[in-house]
Amino acid sequence: MVVDELSDETVDRLFHALADTTRRDILRRCVREELSVSRLAEAYSMSFAAVQKHVAVLERAGLVTKQRSGREQLVRTDPDAVGRARQALDELESAWRGRVDRMARLLAEDPGTDENDTTEGPER
Repeated sequence: MVVDELSDETVDRLFHALADTTRRDILRRCVREELSVSRLAEAYSMSFAAVQKHVAVLERAGLVTKQRSGREQLVRTDPDAVGRARQALDELESAWRGRVDRMARLLAEDPGTDENDTTEGPER
């Protein structure tokens, strides 16, 4: 499987959506079963419109899809969504590991550093 690099905009939407407790709860509920927006709204002490807005944020981030079934819209978690979040975190981890490795190599090459020196500051 070839994985394309995620755009900054995609990653921003993804983590913005995941940053909210209610949206993460909606995702967990929709992983277990498809739920209508009205059924989801019953679980929260907020208006139907507020739940609709949360679902819209999740949908823009690609974490859920909505499908009309009669008069209701069923919310379904996208099975690839967790993979995209994991991919974004893996890319960040790789970048940081590369930076740490480069710093370690630079420190190892610096003749002014003494690896056996365990003091934490200037001696007095």
